[in-house]
Amino acid sequence: MIDAAPDWQESLQRAYGALDGAYRAFLQTGEYIPAKERVFAAFKTLPRSRMRYILFGQDPYPRPESATGHAFIDGAVERLFGEKGLSARVNRATSLRNFIKMALVAEGLLTCDDLSQEAIAALDKRALIDSIDDLRQNFERHGVLLLNAALVFEEKSASNRHAKAWRPFLRALLSELPTEVELILFGAIARRILDLPEAARFRHHLLEHPYNHTFVCNVTAHALFGPMHLLRKHKG
Repeated sequence: MIDAAPDWQESLQRAYGALDGAYRAFLQTGEYIPAKERVFAAFKTLPRSRMRYILFGQDPYPRPESATGHAFIDGAVERLFGEKGLSARVNRATSLRNFIKMALVAEGLLTCDDLSQEAIAALDKRALIDSIDDLRQNFERHGVLLLNAALVFEEKSASNRHAKAWRPFLRALLSELPTEVELILFGAIARRILDLPEAARFRHHLLEHPYNHTFVCNVTAHALFGPMHLLRKHKG
C-alpha cells in the first residue's frame, strides 16, 4: 500500500500500476532522490477531497536533505527570513527565493522596483509565516497538491527520461479527477503534461519555472497566488 491519505489509495494504486513494470522495479530497488518513503508524500498531507489545484514542478531537489516529496518545499530550509532579508538558505535556493519574492510582490509588500535584501529586511513580518513547513501548509489549505512532473531524481541528464516514465502514472491519475481541478504548470517539462489527452479536461495556468527571475514580476502568478496569501499566518 502506498503511504497516502485514505481517499487517494485506490486512484494511486491504479496509477502506480500503469507505470512500466521495469520502472516499478527500479522504484523498488534503485537509488534515487527523495527517499522511497517520501516519493508520494504530497498525497499523504493533502487528501483528495480537499484538492483544488495540482502544481506541477519539474523534478525533486537533487539533494536528499532538500527533497521532501513536495514540489518547491526544500527540507533543508528552516527559516524563510533572516536579519538581512531572506534567510541564507532561501537566498541560495533560486526557485524558492524567486517564489517568495513573487508572493511578497503579490501581497503588495514589495514592488518590482526594489526586490533587494534590504527591502525585505525592512518589512514588518509579524503577520508573516517564517518556516518552510508553514508554507507547505498554506499551499495545502488552498487545496494545492505540490507535485513534480517526475516524482524522482537520479541525475540531471536523466530528468527527461524520468518525466517520460511517469507519464502513464499522470495519465491514469488525471483520468480519475474531477474537471473542477486546475493545473498549474511551472516550466517546460511540466508544460508537456498538456500533451496528455487527459489534461485537456482541465483549466490550466502556464508559468515559467521560478528559477527564472522573470517569475517574480509575472502578473499571471500574482493573480493566481495573491488571493491565497501564502505568506500570511493562518488564523484559527
